[in-house]
Amino acid sequence: MTIRAVRPDDLPSVAAIYEHYALTTVITFDEAGLDPAAWEAKAGTGWPFLVAEVGGVVAGFGYAGPYRPKPAYRHTVEDSLYISPEHTGRGLGRALLRELIVRSREAGARQMIAVIADAQPASVGLHVAEGFTEAGRLRDVGFKLGRWVDTALYQRTLA
Repeated sequence: MTIRAVRPDDLPSVAAIYEHYALTTVITFDEAGLDPAAWEAKAGTGWPFLVAEVGGVVAGFGYAGPYRPKPAYRHTVEDSLYISPEHTGRGLGRALLRELIVRSREAGARQMIAVIADAQPASVGLHVAEGFTEAGRLRDVGFKLGRWVDTALYQRTLA
């Protein structure tokens, strides 16, 4: 496995992984995949956007982005991690998150937030193992796949 910065030619693979989760799960509140321009914008924020490559194939990705758009939040990022279903449980998420933490700190982030839908056990376990603590829960804030969805907020200081 190799963790590296995303390249433009990775974006179709990134989009395919994400679309699977958007269409079939509640871990993202998007209900469809994103267009290429949206992925280019995410890759161009100046915050880390990484891929996990296995055998020359993009098997997962993670990125840090602004937690909120208002200026006072400029030192707080939100992490997002997505692993291709056939590669889950192999440590890719942990490797991506660890590198996101390092690179986000280097880029000037002081806090990292994870917004975890339905308190997904694997995501919660990963974030807690990497030093995140629960900061709160929001009840019934999303409606997807015919049901109401909660989110749990986890936070880690990077400074």
